[in-house]
Amino acid sequence: MPALPLQDIKILDLTRLLPGGFCSLLLADLGAEVLKVEDTGIGDYIRWAPPYYGTEEQQELGTRSSLYLALNRGKRSVRLDLKNEKGREALLRLVESYDVVLDGFRPGVLGRLGVGYERMREANPAIVFCAITGYGQDGPYTQRAGHDMNYLGLVGVLGLTGAKDGPPVQAGGQIADLGGGALMAAFGVMAALHERRRSGEGQMVDVSMADGALSWLALVAGRYFCDGEVPVRGEQQLAGGLACYLPYEASDGWVSCGALEPKFWAAFCNGAERPDLIEVQFEAPGSDAWQQVAEVFRSRTRAEWKAFNDEHDCCIEPVLDLDEALDSELVRGRGMVVEVDQPEFGPVRQLGAPVKMSRTPADPTRPAPAFGEHTDEVLREAGYTEEEIAAMKESGAAAGPSADAASTFRA
Repeated sequence: MPALPLQDIKILDLTRLLPGGFCSLLLADLGAEVLKVEDTGIGDYIRWAPPYYGTEEQQELGTRSSLYLALNRGKRSVRLDLKNEKGREALLRLVESYDVVLDGFRPGVLGRLGVGYERMREANPAIVFCAITGYGQDGPYTQRAGHDMNYLGLVGVLGLTGAKDGPPVQAGGQIADLGGGALMAAFGVMAALHERRRSGEGQMVDVSMADGALSWLALVAGRYFCDGEVPVRGEQQLAGGLACYLPYEASDGWVSCGALEPKFWAAFCNGAERPDLIEVQFEAPGSDAWQQVAEVFRSRTRAEWKAFNDEHDCCIEPVLDLDEALDSELVRGRGMVVEVDQPEFGPVRQLGAPVKMSRTPADPTRPAPAFGEHTDEVLREAGYTEEEIAAMKESGAAAGPSADAASTFRA
């Protein structure tokens, strides 16, 4: 197998749950060495989130949560107590030889423990420190708790999502966590690493999930800045406002109509033998013209509309349920479902890597680590002797593999 593009990059991932985990997953699939730094208590909470694979004994290992496995393939795990002086010393020793630190705590938490960015920079001036938070390292909301829906609500995305006169609608995926947080963090880390090649110095990358989600409204905000008109939910051109760009009910489900360009809309109308509808392309939902379009869509099944699109090339596709999507010719053809051989359990299906590279393709098939699986190995690599490792584990500054956390979390 060819060398992976990021195999010379070493990342300390101090995050939990989704945004940081997905960020480091993207980088791990591309070859980065990702070390999960977990505490000596329950570690990354997502380890213990149902549903589980395997028997009860296998579940107790802390690597059987399907959610955990989906985010943590190809990584290693070390358990350190950052409230213990020896644990903090071990973290700083690791920082000396790593390239990137991912921080998912609220601003100031690592600083209060004595291992914040400034202290890490003393240990390694080239370190790239990426903090992923809800509201950023400064501003009025730095210490405010939040989740994906809160961020989307505060930056206007949630308020613009849904039908006119209906309630705001949550998306099926976590837009702020993944698009505003994980992707922006991966992008920021790569930019900082690239700049480091010139300067030799690292820097802090401040990623706010709210900021990132707001940036997804670039077109909407651009229009508002120009004409000053506040957009209304369900009336935006690309979010419910045009007859040519909507989901429609077919006779056995739903299809998406994305015939935004006139040539696609004309192809649809002519193919359906309704050339009279060409002139109503930009009518609003609820109008008489829209009712006629809706009737056309109800006249065929999803499969028939797929065949219609194959013939007429007009941007009409079935709206698939998840099981249908994962078994579709598109997903299979793009290699977006892979099997990971997870030790002590066997093959587990997961989503593949979304970025395809011609010479150095990603490797999304390496297994996820057990809780603290690599503690001894990592400490040896950092220069600790066997006696020092044993003393750290005895004092509670570090810990190896353990199932005790499962009962603690579930209690």
